[in-house]
Amino acid sequence: MKNIQKISPQQMNDLLLVLKARFEKNTNRHKNLEWEKIQKKLELNPDKLWSLNEMERTGGEPDVVGYDKKTNVFIFYDCSKESPQGRRSLCYDRKAQETRKENKPKDNALAMALAMGIEILTEEQYRELQKFGNFDTKTSSWILTPASIRNLGGAIFADFRYDNVFIYHNGAESYYAARGFRASLQV
Repeated sequence: MKNIQKISPQQMNDLLLVLKARFEKNTNRHKNLEWEKIQKKLELNPDKLWSLNEMERTGGEPDVVGYDKKTNVFIFYDCSKESPQGRRSLCYDRKAQETRKENKPKDNALAMALAMGIEILTEEQYRELQKFGNFDTKTSSWILTPASIRNLGGAIFADFRYDNVFIYHNGAESYYAARGFRASLQV
């Protein structure tokens, strides 16, 4: 059985105020959505609130970027201008972290995302995020890597330069102070 993480009532109230202010400031990300409906759904899902709090705590600045009518879920993405500060200097996954001989990073992107209850953005989601602004103009973010690439030792990351999204490859065990990961959460 999954251990449900919770935040205190004060943390919940503080987080909802931050999320509401961000929602109202960035209406281009969620046209035709109403904050009251989102807040009600969040209040009914304390585990999702905990995950959003983790996204916020690590510098992700989560915001609503969509709504899936079919599944009745609101979609949040990390919308910080640069890759979240509290999620940088990570290799891609546990295997990469364990294979690294020297200077092992403190964690890896996939494990951290799993522990936070969030999912690393796919290439498609990353490109969708860029429609709302220019993100990662000075940093880069790991994105979900296809198994065919990962099985060969690589991983992919993305950034935004010269008015374009660039998708690159690197060894999965690499890590840099300017590379983190962005994530999504469905509520």
